[in-house]
Amino acid sequence: MATNTSFQLFSSSKDKPSLGLGFLESSEPQLPPPPPSVEVLSSEVSSSVKYTVEPVYLDGLTLLKGRVSTKEVLGLPNSDLVPGIYEGGLKLWEGSLDLVKALRSEIQNGCLSFEGKRVLELGCGHGLPGIFACLESAAEVHFQDFNAEVLQCLTIPNVNANLLEKAKPETVSEVRFFAGDWGEIHQLLPLARESEINLTSSSEHGQASAYDVILMAETIYSISAQRNLYGLIKKCMNQPNGVVYLAGKKHYFGVGGGTRQFLSMLEKEVHNTVVKA
Repeated sequence: MATNTSFQLFSSSKDKPSLGLGFLESSEPQLPPPPPSVEVLSSEVSSSVKYTVEPVYLDGLTLLKGRVSTKEVLGLPNSDLVPGIYEGGLKLWEGSLDLVKALRSEIQNGCLSFEGKRVLELGCGHGLPGIFACLESAAEVHFQDFNAEVLQCLTIPNVNANLLEKAKPETVSEVRFFAGDWGEIHQLLPLARESEINLTSSSEHGQASAYDVILMAETIYSISAQRNLYGLIKKCMNQPNGVVYLAGKKHYFGVGGGTRQFLSMLEKEVHNTVVKA
């Protein structure tokens, strides 16, 4: 069944395996209850954690990336993630850099424009793709991460550093920050719906109050979280012309997730929807 809503997928650099996720069992143990969903205000930026900044060069584009200590922020060792407690938001995952490059290429090729668009970055961490959308004149950019501490100590300072450095005063985006689990965060997101609208639905179900572009990088490593992620996308996506840009690896060894597995899940969902219809 044809649909205007689309997923654009980009493989991370050299599609290297695992990114330190190999210590997880593919069976994925029972996780603790997620933290409550909250909106984190820009004024709630942490002043007690050391934040340093350095440039990152992306094929002619220079952005700023922050650096903080996982131990200082969360009291945890410098680990990629602790499932259900810390989902890796303080690490700069290479997929986010690849996503920025891909978005820039899409704009240069006339396939994408952020101007006036409502943008949501899921699993934002440093927020570089969302920051890029701000610099390309998006009307609104909302940043989501699992941990409020990530937003307070890294994302908000990083957004501020980049926008103060580069943003044009006449095209400043409205930015907001939200922390919480993908299964619950739709209750807070201003442009999300309470119920899912399937991505194969016709335009008669479309709503103006939704996100035009959803960005996410390295978000599909966990099979158990993918169902909530997909459900959230369906609640947030502008119908019928919204688009998701996703960067990730084909397979995350030791976990079972990846772009191949995620696409397989989407294809099954579409098939089941068509059959039921």
